[in-house]
Amino acid sequence: MPEQSAGHLIVESLEAHGVDRVFTVPGESFLDVLDGLHDSSVQNVVCRQEGGVTYMAEAHGKLTGRPGVAMVTRGPGASNAFVGVHLAWQDSTPLVLFVGLVPVAHREKEAFQEFDPHQWFGSQAKRVMVLDDPDRASEYVAEAFFAASSGRPGPVVVGLPEDVITQRTDAPVVPPLPVAEGAVSAEELSELAAALETAERPAIMLGGPRWTPEAAALVTGFAERHGIPVVSDWRAGDRIRTDSPVAVGELGYSRTEDTVRVLTEADLLLVVGTTLSDIPTDGFTLRQQHSARNWVVNVDAGLRQHSGAVTRHILASPVAFGSAVAGLELGEHPDWTDWLEPAANAHREHMRIPSSAGNNAPGTADMELVVKALLPHLPEDTAVTTGSGNHTAWAQRYVPKGGYPCHFSVRNGTMGYSVPSAVAVSLAQPERFVLSVSGDGEFLMNSQELATAVQYGARPLIVVVDNGQYGTIRAHQERHYPGRVSGTQLRNPDFAAVARGYGAHGARLERNEDIEGVIADAVRAVTEDRVPAVVHVVADPAKLLPGM
Repeated sequence: MPEQSAGHLIVESLEAHGVDRVFTVPGESFLDVLDGLHDSSVQNVVCRQEGGVTYMAEAHGKLTGRPGVAMVTRGPGASNAFVGVHLAWQDSTPLVLFVGLVPVAHREKEAFQEFDPHQWFGSQAKRVMVLDDPDRASEYVAEAFFAASSGRPGPVVVGLPEDVITQRTDAPVVPPLPVAEGAVSAEELSELAAALETAERPAIMLGGPRWTPEAAALVTGFAERHGIPVVSDWRAGDRIRTDSPVAVGELGYSRTEDTVRVLTEADLLLVVGTTLSDIPTDGFTLRQQHSARNWVVNVDAGLRQHSGAVTRHILASPVAFGSAVAGLELGEHPDWTDWLEPAANAHREHMRIPSSAGNNAPGTADMELVVKALLPHLPEDTAVTTGSGNHTAWAQRYVPKGGYPCHFSVRNGTMGYSVPSAVAVSLAQPERFVLSVSGDGEFLMNSQELATAVQYGARPLIVVVDNGQYGTIRAHQERHYPGRVSGTQLRNPDFAAVARGYGAHGARLERNEDIEGVIADAVRAVTEDRVPAVVHVVADPAKLLPGM
């Protein structure tokens, strides 16, 4: 192999792993890697803050199933990036974060921006690696991608000392390491069929990582052939289409009681890809009895996050399981129609915008009417991104999910995700319609990434729900400290004007009468003018959730 710097070898290794773009905030600590990107096929998407960098990389990982790649500098850059690492850890998303470090000779002298990556990231990353040998640069890339993707996916952090990456090496590019999908044995498949055939009230729960569109379709097809109700894990509602006759709704927030009833009353629960973690089980209180029959299909041998009984653990990814059940036919079994239909009907009814929509205060626009106006404009494959907060409920409840992957959100409760994730999805799939729904507090945490969107041609439609408060915290506050509002009120800018300042389309909604026209103009901006659009919805602060 011809001699080159370790930094250039890292870039060449990224190309070998099929990386088409990386997300960065530049730093002097990894200049040689930036130089390697100059002539490479890898697009360098330069962002405005490191939190946006890791959010974009995480969303890219959710979309593609392959590790999203982020690059930041040491100290302050790494600390800002930590929020996305925590997200990737709790959401089980493959992510590789490269962090520039101080020169080796400067370690443990409190040099400028020095920090210890092992101590900072050790509890929230699958692996933390520091490159000290230029000959191992490509090996580290291969190991990082394998660790991020295998088993239960997650973040891997690779430290790059600025002097090591400039050193020369003739080491070859290490090819990608294959990631196992696990398997379902004939015995396991036969026993699962027998268990389902004797169940009076079976149910399937879908969620977690390692899905593909094909796997989602195969597992859905199995459930539909046999009329088995399917509940979705929290913020994992896109594993099954919302118009499927066996879909009975998403657990967690903005759910129906019938969805919870299916979870708690099922005499056999088949959990595919995910676990019974705290949110779907209401803080580890639902379905915790040791007598519960839970068949868990999960490629994570440790079943991290799972609570409650495990009747059988099938060590397989959703891809392997989908292939296994594609041709599985059950024998004679009880009629499950009366078990399925009430929850399925409740789910369909829950998705309808209520007739009470429009009872908002003067000087505000009703979010349910905004969504109603949006729905006719949304293609079947629309991608929806949300952050964390009450604003997520409108998208989660009313916007149909047309197939995996189409809903990008956060399970770790982080704010500021909606805009960066929308930018990442739009860059990866430029012809896809991307709708982002953001809260006012949430939007301002990373609205600067609108500049990134304009610079690189991303064009999401971003709806900002402005109720002048941190709505979720206000709701908790009213429940625990009624009438004592403290620390939750916001004074916001004109978000439409902010958007126009970045070069995006911006519009402000303060009346229900203007909704259809404003929405139509915003849709034209993203589809015809091909620019991002922001619709600033001045919302009624008393309507904290849909249906109020």
